[in-house]
Amino acid sequence: MTYVRRTSTISANSPSTKFHHPNPFLDDHGHMLTQAQKDALKQLTFEHLSLQRLFTLQQQPQTITQLDDAELVEFLTIANSFYRDGQPLISDHDYDHIALAELKTRQPSHPFLHTVEPEPKFTGKTVELPARMLSTEKAYTDKELSDWLKRIHKAANEIGRDPAGLQFRITPKLDGFAAFDDGDRLYTRGDGRRGTDITRAFERGLVVANNQPRGLGAGEIVVQRSYFAANLAQDYENPRNFQASVVKEKALEPAVEQALGNQAVVFYPFSTLPYRVRRSDDLIDSVAALSRELRASLDYDMDGIVIEITDDELKTYMGATRHHHRWQIAYKQNQEKAEVKVLQVVPQTSRSGRVNPVAEVEPTRLSGALIQRATAHHYGMVRDKGIGPDAVIELTRSGEVIPKIIDVVKAVEPQIPASCPSCDTELFWDSDYLYCPNNTGCPAQISHTIEHFFRTLGNIDGFGPATIEKLYTNNIRTIDAVYGLQADQLEGMGFGPKQSENLVNELQRSRHEVIEDWRFLAAFGVFRMGGGNCERLLGHHRLEEIFELSEEQIVAIEGFAERTAEVVVKGFARIRPLFDKLQALGFNLQRTPLVSELQASGALNPIAGKLLVFTGTMTHGSRDDMKAEAKKLGAKVGASVTGKTDYLVTGDKVGASKLNAATSKGVEILTEEQYLKLIGTTISSAKEQS
Repeated sequence: MTYVRRTSTISANSPSTKFHHPNPFLDDHGHMLTQAQKDALKQLTFEHLSLQRLFTLQQQPQTITQLDDAELVEFLTIANSFYRDGQPLISDHDYDHIALAELKTRQPSHPFLHTVEPEPKFTGKTVELPARMLSTEKAYTDKELSDWLKRIHKAANEIGRDPAGLQFRITPKLDGFAAFDDGDRLYTRGDGRRGTDITRAFERGLVVANNQPRGLGAGEIVVQRSYFAANLAQDYENPRNFQASVVKEKALEPAVEQALGNQAVVFYPFSTLPYRVRRSDDLIDSVAALSRELRASLDYDMDGIVIEITDDELKTYMGATRHHHRWQIAYKQNQEKAEVKVLQVVPQTSRSGRVNPVAEVEPTRLSGALIQRATAHHYGMVRDKGIGPDAVIELTRSGEVIPKIIDVVKAVEPQIPASCPSCDTELFWDSDYLYCPNNTGCPAQISHTIEHFFRTLGNIDGFGPATIEKLYTNNIRTIDAVYGLQADQLEGMGFGPKQSENLVNELQRSRHEVIEDWRFLAAFGVFRMGGGNCERLLGHHRLEEIFELSEEQIVAIEGFAERTAEVVVKGFARIRPLFDKLQALGFNLQRTPLVSELQASGALNPIAGKLLVFTGTMTHGSRDDMKAEAKKLGAKVGASVTGKTDYLVTGDKVGASKLNAATSKGVEILTEEQYLKLIGTTISSAKEQS
């Protein structure tokens, strides 16, 4: 059974900016907006969208293509919050294939896409999760799945694996509420690193699916499809709405208590899901049939399948981004093509000064949505393919609402801007890209830079696009100027007294709350210095030393290439005046421990600075968990045994090749029990000193 989310619109006579309207919002079918959604909307503070615009987007999701970047991010944030709270404003399909995909096409490096999507806040203790819970990379077409396979094969060749022999495990992608069960407590996924304790769900009667034991790690809280249809569909908008109610602190409704008592709602660990195994050569051809087969095997909602490699060593070698594991992908096919006429190519200036082209096209129905824009990727493509007014292009939606241009059927004189659409500065070419050089005077770059700073800090509210735009209009155009504002100045700019007070309090909070030094550095937006590289750099050099680093010193750090080092040194020089001003404000920075310090503490921590390789099946936890634990203790983790390896840690079912390699290279071999005893001393000593 498919559950369609009820949509709504505002009547022509209703006010567009007030929440407390006496008449219900109705859609064309007379469906009323749910009371829970109304209540939630009353709590919203809009930075950029109006209430009327929000409901237009809900009723007509295809109009999301008309949002500017700031509105799009705000809509995604609101829609995600409602979705995770069990009150989705739009369908999963429209969220994935329209809203999220639009941002991915416009700004593929936007932080919203590369961090775990935020959950609504639940009452309970927030703690660090026993293991990271990342999102999953998504593929919507056979080509995207094929590209992922090519990356898998390339990595396999690099460690001496035969790609033809690789096996892939395919499981259902459950459409539930993600959580982690460590056997003692149950946690929400949170931001992937820290979650909220919701053990009360088990105390209320939640059980593990198929009578499995507790403590099986990550999984989803789901309700039986058949039970929902027979007993809950009249009271709950959709299964997700019901699933969220299981973990909330408020007293349970009778229907929830009954479902828990009937064991119709369960925690389903990912490790116990039904699965199928395929090799590379027949994977793509069989995914559609596998999806149907797995869907038929479960009485729980699915929204695709998850594919991952089974080779643990290859998993280790490929690793993960801050958003997803590289060795795993979720697949949902969605492909339709159309030929459309281009109306114009619109330039948009990003934070970095890159000017990106978006082709506005004649409105066209594609995969059930009205398409009015298509990404042209970069102006080199516009130039070389002949994209401009009256060009005819072939599009595929492929899960992205600003669809990809897969072919140019009729080329014309390309439409390429000579000046920046934001500040009118003459543009210059760098390879296939157009750039605005006016870094310090371009309104778009300045606004996006300030937005990036506060968004990356992650510990300050209220400084969204609308606030920053108003500050810019009032000549507040640098981050240090923002921090110098007082409430009376903000009131003079048109902010209300309470809002002005809140903004000043938020600025103070962002300075006083503890924040990692690598996150603070990443907020300055130096090219190539995202959170991962900042953390890596500060593991070798203290924050106050970075401006004196040479290119050679940066290249000496694993993961930094010569070209990156050159860009980083120039970037640090550019931000130094602002950095010095902000650091003088007294931000409460948590210092990243230096690798050298961890190595020097060898008496306390015998694996600090050591290179470890894990092999075999572990009982203490998954190998990924043990690797993460080792890294926290200052160790480095490798994928294969080399002459530089210090310890080979072995579980069950160990292959002879690694044991032989370790023996021949003089690498010390530890059983899992010996390893745990080794780090147990470290952990105990650390606790005694804390």
